[in-house]
Amino acid sequence: MRAETPPSAGQAAVRPWLDAAATRRANWALALVGFACFTLLYGTQPLLPQLTGAFAISAVTASLSVSAGTAAMAFLLIPWSLLSDRYGRVALMRACLFGAAIFGFASAFAPDFPTLLLSRVCVGACIAGVPAAAMAYLGEELAPDQRARAMGLYIAANALGGMSGRFLAAAVSEYLSWRHGLAALGLLGLLAAAGFLRLLPRGSHFVAQPLQLRPLFADVRNIYADAGLPWLFWIAFLIMGAFVGIYNYLGFRLSLPPYALGPAVIGAIFLLYALGSLSSLLAAGAAARHGRQRVILAMSLCMAAGIGLTCFTPLPLIIGGLALFTFGYFAVHSLASAWVGRRAGTRRGLVSALYLSSYYLGGSVIGYAAGWPWEHFAWPGVVGALLLPVALVIAITLHLRKLGDA
Repeated sequence: MRAETPPSAGQAAVRPWLDAAATRRANWALALVGFACFTLLYGTQPLLPQLTGAFAISAVTASLSVSAGTAAMAFLLIPWSLLSDRYGRVALMRACLFGAAIFGFASAFAPDFPTLLLSRVCVGACIAGVPAAAMAYLGEELAPDQRARAMGLYIAANALGGMSGRFLAAAVSEYLSWRHGLAALGLLGLLAAAGFLRLLPRGSHFVAQPLQLRPLFADVRNIYADAGLPWLFWIAFLIMGAFVGIYNYLGFRLSLPPYALGPAVIGAIFLLYALGSLSSLLAAGAAARHGRQRVILAMSLCMAAGIGLTCFTPLPLIIGGLALFTFGYFAVHSLASAWVGRRAGTRRGLVSALYLSSYYLGGSVIGYAAGWPWEHFAWPGVVGALLLPVALVIAITLHLRKLGDA
């Protein structure tokens, strides 16, 4: 069993970081946990059209299988981070990863939709414990010059897991069933949890902190009094909402005539997530040359143009519009999160948790709400609904001009 051991006085003074071999193991272990978590979290998204038939429910009801998990994650990020400070990083990540895999596997056997929904809530609740503990572990155990690379690998694994999980679930369901697709993800999660336990070095720098709510509430009030941070939280809420909304309901459109695409082909659309790595890198370079606000504004306009292109009937235009939207989304997200880190100061951990809470809550709320225009106005209704949050992002970015890039 790998668990943290409290540092002795000598260790606290010297703080020996993990050596090169242990650092590599830690990097791979945390990449594995990041991959597994986001594989499990969004597993039902490409299966939504199949869930409507399996349980005789509407599209908007089926989308709750995605929104329920992201909502649980949004609300539990901060509580889990407090427990991580109190009881340890490795123990929390171990329990949460195994829990997410078990609930993900169990969702394949749900006899009815409420049971499926409950299992997805539990998946999101478990996954919420991983990000704060993973980032804290990196900060405590790795040498300062190793942390940026480790964090980059962890974030890349998150994106790869989200993309791969959606594609795997869709591909398996094409030839077997949606239950087999979710079971495959659960099995993958269990294998990742076993690998994580084997790879992750024992922590030696963790020091338990008491649970103190009053200082937490004071810090939250100060953060929301900041001139820029609340607006950046709103950007996170809005862009993630538009992102989840378009990917939730485009699958329904493409499963109907004149396209009538199968689950595997619809799942392949999620491979567009690979554009995220490219756009994040390009956006960082462009922001250094032209300023963060200008690039966020330009990429928000790309998101809007991409949504608009999906209104056309030819499939290449729809895919091209989705690619343009995805490119813009990842660029805005990377720049907004970096801007949050720049403004966070000494409260970086809590500010990051609040940003992520807003981010996943937006995916839950708007991702679900976009189903109503789909049911009443078909795809043009979804386009109109999703253009609204993007327009608000543009307005907020213009409002933040007085902050400069600080």
